[in-house]
Amino acid sequence: MSAATQLKQPSGASDMAHIVLTFDNNQLASALYGQFDENLARVEEKLGVDIRSKGNQLSIQGEAGAAEQARRALDYLYDLLQKGSELGQSDVDGAVRMAIAADDQLTLPTLERKGKLAAAQFSTRKKTIHARSVNQDAYMRALERSELVFGIGPAGTGKTYLAVAYAAMLLERGMVDRIILSRPAVEAGERLGFLPGDMKEKVDPYLRPLYDALYDMMPADKVERAIAADVIEIAPLAFMRGRTLHNAAIILDEAQNTTPMQMKMFLTRMGEGGRMIVTGDPSQIDLPPNTKSGLVEALNVLSDVTGIVTVRFNEKDVVRHPLVAEIVAAYDRAGAGPGPAPRNPKTEQ
Repeated sequence: MSAATQLKQPSGASDMAHIVLTFDNNQLASALYGQFDENLARVEEKLGVDIRSKGNQLSIQGEAGAAEQARRALDYLYDLLQKGSELGQSDVDGAVRMAIAADDQLTLPTLERKGKLAAAQFSTRKKTIHARSVNQDAYMRALERSELVFGIGPAGTGKTYLAVAYAAMLLERGMVDRIILSRPAVEAGERLGFLPGDMKEKVDPYLRPLYDALYDMMPADKVERAIAADVIEIAPLAFMRGRTLHNAAIILDEAQNTTPMQMKMFLTRMGEGGRMIVTGDPSQIDLPPNTKSGLVEALNVLSDVTGIVTVRFNEKDVVRHPLVAEIVAAYDRAGAGPGPAPRNPKTEQ
């Protein structure tokens, strides 16, 4: 647990604040600060506050709003440590993003009573994943309550990773019988026919990101056994034709590279007790020229269908290296970003 004390400011400094945080576990407090106080320095840089550490106490000084945001972020990170998580740079950045967003009336659900951040989370036996941005939080909550969710946005925002985490959690809890992970095997400048090996060996490189996310959520031996028993199936989109998938978590990744016919085929595979997640980035379409994207069409055609939720990510949600967010923003400014938004989309922010 941590305790916060708001100290009075001298007359004329009403817009400034001095907050003292006291932590009850010195070891966790040290982990919170980071090596050479690098985590504290990152919060200082992001929020423009001054943070001083002395044992298990932190002193936060700065503009009142920023100081309160720093308190929320540090309190949230300490809670993660108490739950057994290890902190990385992306966790610190995510906590700051969530703390800033919590000031917006539209994002108050991210706050618990007493001003504590309450980010959505998925837990498997191997790992617990916490939302690191408001849109990630909205996406994770949408996955829990909707049977069909579209996650749309640039690379590095966690669309696929969170979808696989959710599917793994459902499988471990017995809420689905199978996980099916699929991608369209579209050539991005390469020729599939010239790749060596049989069909499985040819398409595996296209599906590798799904394997990587899956192994991050579940022990490797359990994944291998599940794949061998067809409890987890990783297959190109073409293999979905003619099937009805009951009690399954079904993920279609890189959906911007589907044709309209493929997208319709995929969406109509859902059976009773199924959960379907479609992820993609309309700014990175690798289809042949003059070929319409099935994802772009679906977002328009299905915009008024009740029960379908679309969550849109942007460069502020990028949780990879900080340069990735800058790269995405630069391309968007240069006009290489997504095309026109679909008509009246049901979007969660």
